[in-house]
Amino acid sequence: MAVLDSILTKYINATEQIDPIKCVGHITKVQGLLIESRGPQAIIGEVCRIYAPKGRGVIRAEVVGLRGETVQLMAYDETTGIEVGNRVVSTGELLSIPVSTKLLGRVLDALGKPTDGKGDIEAPQYYPAQADPPNPLQRKRITERIVTGVRAIDGLLPIGKGQRMGIFAGSGVGKSTLLGMIARNTSADVNVVALIGERGREVNDFIANDLGPEGLARSVIVVSPSSAPPLSRLRGAYVATAVAEYFRDQGLDVMLLFDSVTRFARAQREIGLAIGEPPATRGYPPSVFDSMPKLLERCGTSDKGTITGFYTILVDGDDMDEPIADTVRGILDGHMVLSRRLAERYHYPAIDILSSVSRLAPVVAGPVTKKAGGYIRRLMAVYAEAEDLIDVGAYKPGSNPAIDEAIAKKSAIDNFLIQAVEEKNSIQETLQTLGNLANMQIPDDELGQYV
Repeated sequence: MAVLDSILTKYINATEQIDPIKCVGHITKVQGLLIESRGPQAIIGEVCRIYAPKGRGVIRAEVVGLRGETVQLMAYDETTGIEVGNRVVSTGELLSIPVSTKLLGRVLDALGKPTDGKGDIEAPQYYPAQADPPNPLQRKRITERIVTGVRAIDGLLPIGKGQRMGIFAGSGVGKSTLLGMIARNTSADVNVVALIGERGREVNDFIANDLGPEGLARSVIVVSPSSAPPLSRLRGAYVATAVAEYFRDQGLDVMLLFDSVTRFARAQREIGLAIGEPPATRGYPPSVFDSMPKLLERCGTSDKGTITGFYTILVDGDDMDEPIADTVRGILDGHMVLSRRLAERYHYPAIDILSSVSRLAPVVAGPVTKKAGGYIRRLMAVYAEAEDLIDVGAYKPGSNPAIDEAIAKKSAIDNFLIQAVEEKNSIQETLQTLGNLANMQIPDDELGQYV
């Protein structure tokens, strides 16, 4: 009887979503990414279906602009086969995705549909892809640490539950590998991994090598590769955030690993320029800088659970002041800089500690832990200032006690910061090692509070 009720509920829900009255328009122009039609009556963001019998049959599109009686659309799919006169039918709905705990271990496309060949995800509940951030006054304060399992982060850049952290780096210095380490080792209940605009071949590599079976079992992966249309890449970012919001609303601590914000911004730029927006800052139209805070502010705490976000930013030419990097750095709660110089020395993860900041470190770390971390940072800064003299042999030992100590502990500090991909450290081990490096005893109450 329960099985029959479940089947009936499924069909009743499907029937309730059917709109017997359809608004219909017809294609009048296709130019580049932009599709224009006369009608149907629709609102910005509404999903439409384009019937192209000479192409893919039905092509899903979204209303991105309205100009008089002209409706401007962009397709989620390839536009091959669209011709003037094709019917455009509005669905009367904005993009939403089915959500349930069955999403765990699955790989989704930019519209929330499974692409891993493991069957459909049946879920009676839908979440909107685009949603408002939580009310600022209803957000819980961030007071607890979340563990990443990466020594360099847990020891010197502690992260709070609900914090949003940027990972800034050029290409090929280990951003995806670092995300995989965090996904496998974190203390969060659920991982949501958004691979937006990535190379297609990297998806399987990330799942098999960086994430692994253990990480995949408690993760949801949303993929929109670089070959996908810009609207698909854009909406993939929103879909991943909506999935994270669903698990947060279940009272869970969620880790959102987003790669990358830069490619999300480039997709928005392509769309903005196609619909006629003027290029403002280095070719980016105003909609780019309007959309980024709306996406990034959805992450964080609510009155139910938390979403801790790690967002990668691909820094063009290692220029930290380029528009996207500069804007994102001002929105997020801290930043990690991955150094090409460290990567060339095979120092992985290649986190430049002295250039990185966690704005919530003073809140989530204990007093002795903060003191120990500050001591190690000072030693690293002293060594960095004297490095040229040390390398050329111009520094005479005994001239400066601080430099002598920095030289003596350089190797031990590097060993602490360097970590193999498969290596996992508990927070207790990390903090004890940090205390030993700083000649301080981390008290038990600071070690035990993160269990």
